[in-house]
Formats: sequence, C-alpha cells, structure tokens
Amino acid sequence: MPENRQALPCVMIPMTGRQLLLPNVSIAEVVDYASEEPGSNTPDWLVGYLDWRGLDLPVISYDAANGGSLMVPGDNRGRIVVLNTIGEHHSEVPFMALVTQGIPSQARLTEAEVHRLEGDTGPADLMKVEVESEEAWIPNLEYLESLARSARR
Repeated sequence: MPENRQALPCVMIPMTGRQLLLPNVSIAEVVDYASEEPGSNTPDWLVGYLDWRGLDLPVISYDAANGGSLMVPGDNRGRIVVLNTIGEHHSEVPFMALVTQGIPSQARLTEAEVHRLEGDTGPADLMKVEVESEEAWIPNLEYLESLARSARR
C-alpha cells in the first residue's frame, strides 16, 4: 500500500548567496522590482517603499537585515515578494515586502524532504535546512515583521 505523504506547496526565493524557503500560503503576490527611495536617515535594510493595492509597504532587504549588504537586483531579474504577516501585529501590518535577487520558484515538499542543518544563522534566519541536496533558510518572520512595523510611514 502506498505511503500517505502530504506535500506542502512551497516557494524557493533567491537572495544573495542563499535561498529562502516559505510555504505558498505566506506569499500574497510577487511583483516586478520597483520601489520609492526610502529617504534619508533610514535603516540599512530598508530598500524603499512599495505602493501595493493602496498600501505603502516597506521593502526589506533580507540580506541587509541579516547583517549583510543591501543588494538591489539588477538585470531585470529581481522581484518583490509581498508576504502575509502572521504575528500579533497582523492588524497593524497585514503585509510586508522583501526584495529578491531572482524569480521565486515553486516546489512541493514533504516533511521527509526537509532536513534541519546545523550552522550559522543571522537574526533574520529561523533555521537552515537541506531541501533536495540544496541548502535553504527558513526566515524568522516575526523578526522581519518587527522591522516592517518600525519602518512604517
């Protein structure tokens, strides 16, 4: 009898030198890269603001929020991923946005296909995992949501 394995639809999101792994339900929309400049005296991780469906969303650089450099995508490959928030401040900040370094890709994964790895993680990382022989990072969404709250205009 075949094993009953439930696959979770996921998205692999390219960042600089790494990929993020998130379930599909966390993604509200993926849009072409475009944002307003953040202005002066703003955090290093703030790329700018996105006017999305009448909301003014802060666009976060995951790389910079994790202690790296702010990387703005080039070659028309970058996108902005609009994420549904899940934290206690959801009514205050229902969405946040991350800039990517490429086009996100779909994957269907079972629990058995995701293996936790030991290794260094930054404040924006929840954990490092291996997915089909590739490393990926699961982001710390609560931390990213706190950044989005702090950057609201």
